[in-house]
Amino acid sequence: QVQLVESGGGLVQAGGSLRLSCAASMRTFSEYTMGWFRQAPGKEREFVAGIIRSGGSTYYADSAKGRFTISRDNAKNTVYLQMNSLKPEDTAVYYCAAGWVYSIHVSTFNYWGQGTQVTVSS
Repeated sequence: QVQLVESGGGLVQAGGSLRLSCAASMRTFSEYTMGWFRQAPGKEREFVAGIIRSGGSTYYADSAKGRFTISRDNAKNTVYLQMNSLKPEDTAVYYCAAGWVYSIHVSTFNYWGQGTQVTVSS
C-alpha cells in the first residue's frame, strides 16, 4: 500500500515562503516521477511541478517557474516544494503525486496524498 503524506502548508502573507514536504512509503521511491499539483476552490486540479526518478530533472508550470523549486531526497523517500514570492492566487490545496512517466497530467499519476492547504493573504 503506497502512502503519500504532505506537510508544511499554512497561512502566509503575499511575498512570503513555504516549504512543502511529501513523505512516501514505497520502497522503490527513486523509480517514481513525483509531482506537485494544486486545486483551488471551484477549479480543476492543476500541475505545479514535477521531478523525474533518481536523476532529478525538473519541470514546472509557467505559474511556478522562477518562484517554486521541486527537489527530492531519495534516501529519505521525500519530495519537497519550496515556494517563494507567494501570491494570493497560489492559494489552494497542494497535492503530492507519484507516477511512472514524465507527465503533467493528473490521469497519469497513480498515487496521491490527501493534500495540504496553502493560503496566501494579500
